[in-house]
Amino acid sequence: MEMEQELENDLLEITLGPSHPAMHGTIQMKVKLDGERVAFCDVEPGYLHRGFEKECEDHRWNQIFPYTDRLNYVSPIINNVAFAMAAEKLCGLEVPERCQYLRVILSEMCRITDHLTCLAAVVMELGAFTAFLYFVKARELYYDLLESVTGARLTYSWLRIGGARWDIPDGFVEQAKKAIPETRRILKEIDGLFTKNRIFLDRVVNVGVISQSDAISYGITGPFLRSTGVAYDVRKAHPYAVYDRFEFDIPVGENGDCFDRYRVRMAEMEQSLRILEQALPKIPGGPISVKDPKYTLPDKQAVYTTIEGTINHFKLIFDDIHPPKGEVYAAVEGGNGELGFYLVSDGGNKPVKCRCRPPCFPIMAALGGIITGHMLADIIPIFGSVNMIGGEMDR
Repeated sequence: MEMEQELENDLLEITLGPSHPAMHGTIQMKVKLDGERVAFCDVEPGYLHRGFEKECEDHRWNQIFPYTDRLNYVSPIINNVAFAMAAEKLCGLEVPERCQYLRVILSEMCRITDHLTCLAAVVMELGAFTAFLYFVKARELYYDLLESVTGARLTYSWLRIGGARWDIPDGFVEQAKKAIPETRRILKEIDGLFTKNRIFLDRVVNVGVISQSDAISYGITGPFLRSTGVAYDVRKAHPYAVYDRFEFDIPVGENGDCFDRYRVRMAEMEQSLRILEQALPKIPGGPISVKDPKYTLPDKQAVYTTIEGTINHFKLIFDDIHPPKGEVYAAVEGGNGELGFYLVSDGGNKPVKCRCRPPCFPIMAALGGIITGHMLADIIPIFGSVNMIGGEMDR
């Protein structure tokens, strides 16, 4: 009798990750099962920690951009913009309007690729590999466009404090305009495949529910928060760049479940397309970087033909910029929520402190409680709906 009681109370403990096909990045979950129902879930992050914030203290200001690329490596331009905005706020720089427009356009393209990657991974892990290829086809349109501007397909390092490395190529605007209707066509096909699909709905409706109050208490932002019905978006709440010039809506859900997170991301891609439609025809002329020798490199012609240009180039390459003493915080709306940088300067050419606010981290703090009570198989769509990016979370 005593042995039977022990067996009834005994929970099966299993480990998911850190090397598991459904763990996006390296993360470990210690799960206790009562049958197939999750009785306890402990999420252990940190396996992809590379000391980003400490590394920044040993690198000059403009040398940090490649490191920001490797935070959320699915939408790197947004990371670049967040860091550049914080540094420019510290320096008191006003970026030219043309660069502001280009930052918005490339950020929205990255937002689309981020959401496409998230949803593609979810449906593939649920067994819909053919549909995965629809998402990849749409994503490829924007990878090609981003590559034409930055020269890379994944880690761009395109921005600089005070502007950008170079301008967009000829024909970029026309190609971007062509990509918009093609994206809408593919998204319509995806919507037809999943939104009313009984098998898909069985796996995501009322699965991974989080309440508004819990989401706010944990400090969750982005699609995860908006799926609960809270219409908070940094682009609307604290407009930056030129977002206040465009009309777009903030999609929200009702139940805070996996299905609402899917719907919010699908709707957000449509809003990003709306922003692109408004921004592309209105890109103003002019420079793409601040014309200030303390912060931006001179034209190559000036470097080769004038002593002042050579000195300016040499000074910035070997010593970089020297922002004034102070501390600032600047945030943008990333693919997963509010992505912010807190910077402290002592007037030198390296930051004293660079603190990154990753949108994934608060979600992962709440994830164990969200998973508890669900079936083992539900962990996959719940975790997929988080869109956890290891580089961003672990830093």
